[in-house]
Amino acid sequence: MELAAKLFGGAAALRNPKDIGRALVMTVGVPLAAFAIFLALWSFAASRIQTSLGAVPGPTQVAQQAVNLVQEHFAERERRDAFYTRQEQRNAERVKEDPGYQPRIHPWTGKATYIDQIFTSLKTVFVGFLLATLVAVPLGILAGTSKVVQAAINPMVQLFRPVSPLAWLPIVTLIVSAVYVTAGDPMFQKSFLISAITVTLCSLWTTLINTAIGVSSVDKDLVNVGKVLQLPLGTRIRKIILPSSLPYIFTGMRLSLGVGWMVLIAAEMLAQNPGLGKFVWDEFQNGSSDSLSRIMVAVFTIGAIGFALDRLMLVLQNLITRR
Repeated sequence: MELAAKLFGGAAALRNPKDIGRALVMTVGVPLAAFAIFLALWSFAASRIQTSLGAVPGPTQVAQQAVNLVQEHFAERERRDAFYTRQEQRNAERVKEDPGYQPRIHPWTGKATYIDQIFTSLKTVFVGFLLATLVAVPLGILAGTSKVVQAAINPMVQLFRPVSPLAWLPIVTLIVSAVYVTAGDPMFQKSFLISAITVTLCSLWTTLINTAIGVSSVDKDLVNVGKVLQLPLGTRIRKIILPSSLPYIFTGMRLSLGVGWMVLIAAEMLAQNPGLGKFVWDEFQNGSSDSLSRIMVAVFTIGAIGFALDRLMLVLQNLITRR
């Protein structure tokens, strides 16, 4: 009952069945009806649109390809497990024949599955988002507390904030290729670093701006009290400035994560980082009869993950700001 009261506006709402029914219709019924209409319109229009890859796939074909991609993932996992099992058996036999033999395990070199590519994209966007946050939050605090710093970095923010990832990508590619010289088995692939840094460059500005606004809007009386008490700068930031500006900071971080997720797909397409962007590009280049359905699976996956990431940041914001 308590959970229901929270969902539908308190215990008073539970006493009125009409309010409960209205809340259910608005929160469940209307979205489901709208989605059903969307599926019906999609199914009706899809078969009437012909492309170079055939008719636009409807919901049924896209759902079937989603199932196929999951099945391909598990089939690839079985092949990988069998590959390692065979190596272990061969090594065991060699050791029996020659006790001095040093067993070697060759790494699996099979193709990345769709599920693997999802996790690669998630790892890339989180690295880029983390780097952006580590740069943007301190700079935003400095800009919010110092008019000199704000005046110094404002032109750069306004200059670089509108730049497309497609413009950053070649610059990042050249710099990473020149600086990150790899040999053997590197810790990070160049394509991963290129994609992550591009995400960082495109997503840090929103967090920086929101952090600066949040810090500058902190109650001046609280700031003055900290100065009167002669609190160290670090203590003032930790005890006064950060708690008051956290809602602004998290709003910027939520927006930055959304921007980073959108930027990532384009970056992976061009950098050939083995994530969802590369999957979409490979399917487009493949040109098979199933390619369009698979691309649409990726579109829905990208949208669902973007929504989930935003909800995750919202939950994290509520947990931290309510303390």
